[in-house]
Amino acid sequence: MGMSRLLVLAFIALFASPAVPTAPALSAASARSAAPLGPGAHEQIINGVRLWYRVAGREGGTPVVFLHGGPGQGSQTFARFAGPPLEHSHRMVNFDQRGSGRSEKHWAKQYSLDLMVDDLEQLRRIWRVEKIALVGHSFGTVLALEYAAKYPQHVSHLVLAGAVVDFPAALDVQCGRLERVDPATYEKAVARLPNGSKRRCHIFAAGRQFIDGNMYPDPAVMTQVNETDASDGLHNTGEIFSALAKQGLLEYRFDRADRLTMPVLVIAGGSDFQAVVEPLRTFVERVPGARLIEYEGRGHFMFVEDPERFARDVSAFLRQRRPR
Repeated sequence: MGMSRLLVLAFIALFASPAVPTAPALSAASARSAAPLGPGAHEQIINGVRLWYRVAGREGGTPVVFLHGGPGQGSQTFARFAGPPLEHSHRMVNFDQRGSGRSEKHWAKQYSLDLMVDDLEQLRRIWRVEKIALVGHSFGTVLALEYAAKYPQHVSHLVLAGAVVDFPAALDVQCGRLERVDPATYEKAVARLPNGSKRRCHIFAAGRQFIDGNMYPDPAVMTQVNETDASDGLHNTGEIFSALAKQGLLEYRFDRADRLTMPVLVIAGGSDFQAVVEPLRTFVERVPGARLIEYEGRGHFMFVEDPERFARDVSAFLRQRRPR
């Protein structure tokens, strides 16, 4: 198996778990007949692919759009665990990004952050709303940040859960942890670095057990996530990550804090050693008015471990208005 394939598989383990469409699609007539933000499942053809999303919860108000991780994971785990308590107070839109969940893969494998940002903007225009609130998780926080920086006038609130704001910094922190908990594997991971690399180690060489342990302090949560992600035969092929990695995803750093004019909330698992908290603290210091909440003892999927608390924190935040 080639190194590029190993990186794809490792990244899927790193920031997602097993979500590309095999479930039956809505009929074109059903997709066209439903109001774009009416309750239920919808499909829209945008930028050459059929995009799927589901609207649930309270009607009216600013739509709260969930952007899942992976890339390629799908929205089904968030919809199952965090969806119900949030739907009491908000109109939730669980959106499967191109090539993910119940949305189509692109026939020519056209994936880029710019294109995925435009997918979301085209949906907003179809919905005919001036503003949307964004709740991103893991890779979805990258998409949320890029959309919010490009279209700050269209984002009412920005929630980043298990966020990735600086990939190189996060990977180096992970290497530091590997050195502390498993010095022998760390040495092997250092030896796997290509010549000239500025990285501390080749963290993907640490293996699946280390990666899973970083994300899931409770193995039972990993089982819940994996089973939900695989519902209806969905799975993550790694196709999207492969495309984005070639475009420099692992070098991603968000550097446009001045564009975030909306209220910003960051939620981190205190025991999430994948989307590590150290770069998030630096990020919050750079964004005026941003707030960081750490869930002690929780991992990368804190909304599975504490769905009611997550919903309370997000709902309270969504009621806030940015001071003029």
